Amino acid sequence: MRAALRTVTGALLTLLASSLVIFLALAASPGDAASRLAGSKATAAQIAVIRHANGLDQPLPLRYLHWLKSCLHGDFGTSLQYQQSVSSLLAPRVGQTLALVSLTALLIMVGGLGAGIVGALSRPGSAALTVLSGVGVAVPSFVAATLLIQVFALWLGWLPAISTGVGGLRGLILPALALALSWAAYLSQVVRASLREQLGQEHVAIARSRGLSPAGVFRRHVLRNAAPEITTVSGLAVAGLIAGTVVVEQAFGIGGIGSFLVQSVAGKDSNVVLAISLLMVAAFILTTTATDLLHRALDPRIRAAAKTREGQAR
Repeated sequence: MRAALRTVTGALLTLLASSLVIFLALAASPGDAASRLAGSKATAAQIAVIRHANGLDQPLPLRYLHWLKSCLHGDFGTSLQYQQSVSSLLAPRVGQTLALVSLTALLIMVGGLGAGIVGALSRPGSAALTVLSGVGVAVPSFVAATLLIQVFALWLGWLPAISTGVGGLRGLILPALALALSWAAYLSQVVRASLREQLGQEHVAIARSRGLSPAGVFRRHVLRNAAPEITTVSGLAVAGLIAGTVVVEQAFGIGGIGSFLVQSVAGKDSNVVLAISLLMVAAFILTTTATDLLHRALDPRIRAAAKTREGQAR
């Protein structure tokens, strides 16, 4: 219990520190949002009015505390570029990104776990899977996106190249594949290595000698012991998707928070950039924290060590 509480506390402190770093980095970036909003022909007085109206003339510590207080109440401020609440601008875009991340996570789990299990159990096909997974890990998302568009959208015409409002789920298939490829390949490598390590353990040989069925041995003694490591890598893969959406959404024209982040950075829309960055960091921390807690629950060695430490503390 104490270990879980420490994990959650560490996640909250990390989120707070991340918010400060993001705020300071954006404040130190070149360019002036007020000047951009006013236009090239605006006078200094007009720029000063815009800066005051948006609170940009306040001291930096005060601006950060005011922004943090508003965030705790669910208010991310007003977009400097659109003059609308940031929450109303992000709401429909979050849905697009969540749909993309969910489909990608499903492809990673099915493809990575399936290929890893086949590679661990099938000696004849393991060499081919090793080569394919190595190639998949080496291909960046933007390269995969370009190749997928060229083959499946332009040559074959099976799927749309631009996903904005096109084809519903069909419009997300190519972006999800581009985003899932490298992570699924990496997960398959980890699954194959972890399962093979367990297959070579002495307790597996003993279970086989007692007449247990191959499926029973694999489920009870191989997969169960490999589950903590596989769970950790799977969680990191899903967490890594949050940042990967920025490139893929731009490539396929998806109106999610990733592409909106790029537009907002170019327009110096600080409130939008801060909100999206904080959401991405929060999603990453939440996913990794949940993965860490699940890893503790699955690994008996960690549970035993935690009980020992609690007993010594008493």
